[in-house]
Amino acid sequence: MTIGTLALDAKGLSKSYKIGKLKQAVLKNVDFNAYHGQVTMVMGPSGSGKSTLIAALSGLMKPDEGEVMALGESLWKKKRGKIDKFRLDHCGFIFQGFNLFPALSATEQVEQVLKYCKVPHAESRRRAKAVLESVGLGHRLKQYPSELSGGEKQRVAIARALAKEPQLIFADEPTSALDSVSGQVVIKLLHQAARERGAAVVVVTHDPRLEAYADRVIHMEDGKILSDTLIAEPTVHA
Repeated sequence: MTIGTLALDAKGLSKSYKIGKLKQAVLKNVDFNAYHGQVTMVMGPSGSGKSTLIAALSGLMKPDEGEVMALGESLWKKKRGKIDKFRLDHCGFIFQGFNLFPALSATEQVEQVLKYCKVPHAESRRRAKAVLESVGLGHRLKQYPSELSGGEKQRVAIARALAKEPQLIFADEPTSALDSVSGQVVIKLLHQAARERGAAVVVVTHDPRLEAYADRVIHMEDGKILSDTLIAEPTVHA
C-alpha cells in the first residue's frame, strides 16, 4: 500500500431503517473517501449516521443506494462470501466493547484471528507476541481479559486488528469506555498504524478530545456530512 493514495471512495451512500410504518433515513446521499497513511475522524452526535456509514464502508451493512470502491474494488458488487473474505483479508475492526473472548489470553486473542487467516501456528505465535509488544503489552501476554484494565483490553483489540496487517482499519467509538489517558494511548496507536503501516484508519467518535490526533476531521449530523477539514496531508511515498 502506498501512503497518500486513495483507499476508500464512496459515492451517494443512502440508508433507511423501517421503524413501525415509518422510514427513518440515517444516511442521505453521502460521499466519502479515505487515504492510506491517514487517520480520518468521523464526528457527530448520537444518531447522526456515523456508525451506519462505517458499516457501509466496511462491508458490514449494504446501503440502499450508492457505491463503495475499497482498495480499487467495487465492494457491494461482490457476492456476500467474497465481501466476508475481503473483510478478513484487508480490514481490521476495533469496537468500544473490546469484543474479547473471556477464556483466551492476550496472545490467544491475537492468534485466533490469524488462525482464521490460515497463518501457520508458529508464525501466529511470533506475530501475536510482536504486535502485543508493539502496543506496550509485552508484559501482559498471558493475561486474560478479567485481569486487564480497560485501556489494556483496548490495546489487545488493537493488536488483534493490526496482526493481519490490514490496509483498512475501522474503529467505532474506540475510546468511549476509557479514561482520557488510556484514550490518548489508543488514538496514538491508531495514528502509528496509519503512519508506520500505511493503513487507512477511519475512526467514528463523538469524543472531541480526539480531534487533536486526526489528520482529517469530518463532522456529520442528521445523515449528512456538514464539514470536511484536512489537518495534515499524508506524505506520498513512491
